Amino acid sequence: MTSENTQRFRDGLVSRRRFLGGTLAAAAGVGALAGGANQAVAATTSSGAGPLPGPVRIDNGLLSGTTAQLSGVSAYLGIPYAASTAGANRWRPPRPAAAWSGVRKADAFGDIPPQKSMGPGGSSSGPAQSEDCLNLNVWTGATSSHERRPVLVWIYGGRFALGSGADPTFDGAGLAAKGLVVVTLNYREGALGFLATPELTAEDEHNSSGNYGLLDQIAALQWVQRNIHAFGGNPDQVTIAGQSAGSASVLELVYSPLGRGLFHGAIAESGARYPRDPETAGLATSYRPTLSGAETQGSAYLQQLGVTTIAEARALDYTKVIAGENANDTTVSAPMNGNPPLFRPVLDGYVQPRSYQEALSLGRHNDVPIITGNNKDESGATPTANTTLAAYQAMAKTKYGSLESQFLALYPASTDTEAWEQTNASARDSSRISTSLWATEWLSKAKSPVFTYFWTHAPPGQDRGAFHGSEIQYVFDNLYSSGSGWTDTDQEIADTLSDYVVNFVTHGDPNGKGLTHWAPARRDAYTTMELGDSWGPVADAPRDQLDFYVREYFPGGTAW
Repeated sequence: MTSENTQRFRDGLVSRRRFLGGTLAAAAGVGALAGGANQAVAATTSSGAGPLPGPVRIDNGLLSGTTAQLSGVSAYLGIPYAASTAGANRWRPPRPAAAWSGVRKADAFGDIPPQKSMGPGGSSSGPAQSEDCLNLNVWTGATSSHERRPVLVWIYGGRFALGSGADPTFDGAGLAAKGLVVVTLNYREGALGFLATPELTAEDEHNSSGNYGLLDQIAALQWVQRNIHAFGGNPDQVTIAGQSAGSASVLELVYSPLGRGLFHGAIAESGARYPRDPETAGLATSYRPTLSGAETQGSAYLQQLGVTTIAEARALDYTKVIAGENANDTTVSAPMNGNPPLFRPVLDGYVQPRSYQEALSLGRHNDVPIITGNNKDESGATPTANTTLAAYQAMAKTKYGSLESQFLALYPASTDTEAWEQTNASARDSSRISTSLWATEWLSKAKSPVFTYFWTHAPPGQDRGAFHGSEIQYVFDNLYSSGSGWTDTDQEIADTLSDYVVNFVTHGDPNGKGLTHWAPARRDAYTTMELGDSWGPVADAPRDQLDFYVREYFPGGTAW
């Protein structure tokens, strides 16, 4: 990206961003502010002047914010939504944050969750880490708390063991400049967020353990319901969104009765799959199927740490607790995606009372509009040749078993290059079909629509193609925040994709003026919306390959 374009993006002068942000701000009630028609016109032509005047009052006290990376947008960073999780609060549901007197500065990110990829105290280039990590961040272009702008709450991914809401990839100023209020949050990860043991279950009033990270996310959404109006946000117009483990979290909240009423739309990027898809076992959506099994694994983990009681475990320094948390769960495996992380959500009978299949078949989920889909180069597909004919044939035998010959007839290969091409073709076909089958299951009971997608654009400066997570900065329209080599084409794609997102958060439908129509999924239709290099519907797979997966392969899988 040229320096001229960088400045243009930072100044918020891209015409569609300015137009759409002003239109949404007006729709959210800007015209009702003091100043009447003149203020409404100003919002329409400048995406909202910002910042909010004076300190913002939330239920814990007063806050002052800071200027965001785009003009007309304010950021409020490091806001505690719950108390520290250290000491006696470790492995307990989140406790309320303490109130404060005076005006608290919210001009820097708070501590991030402990994670093994970083040393104690974080690093010189990022926030510190500690167990006092349950904080969130808000970006808004509102000029008054009387506005009612749509709200996007982002939940990050990272195998339930890495990441934070402070990552510059999730900078919310781009979407805030288009009229949304954006929230990113932290939640407990790894062993600190998902340990289950019999002792923890026994001490819990709901006889539950192992889902503390999900309870943190729910507490953050409850905070949004109580406080987002102070930032010009509408608590009755909240969409949750996330990618990978963040996507799995979004779906867990859609399935959880504890999520009821806390959100009104959901975006799950990489992504919802058919409950009988064997790849679910190794992806972020893999959960621990029984509480007793998770308790057994948790007890074994504590023994590795040299302790036997929860009191002893709570007395350990957190660096010791997380020492082995990046281990995989070797009791389950997916054909292409291997083992899931050991510490991840669990069917505990409280936060997650039902399997995906049961929730979908009974309609026991939160019925909200959904966007979900997959990326071109993930789940076994790659733009770089990385297999041999022998490895491909071995994969076919392992993954497809008695259906091996049918699979190889539909995806034939006689050279290493053809093996790589057919690995990609089958991985992409099966991902698209799996998501369409999930949409069919959803639509059997739900009244709200599903919009499925297939992301195809490869960001510049790398050789991994449209890799896992490559869509995120385009979703946020924040190419200014990190990365390099961005082109005008990249910004055009970001502008278009974020328009779809803003429309969805605002109306429960991504479609809008000037955008290629994105049709909602229909039962047994097996088409999806390509996003990125092109915009429009594509077939999930050729007819014979589609029939193979729908009629032969997926029905034989174990239901999640």
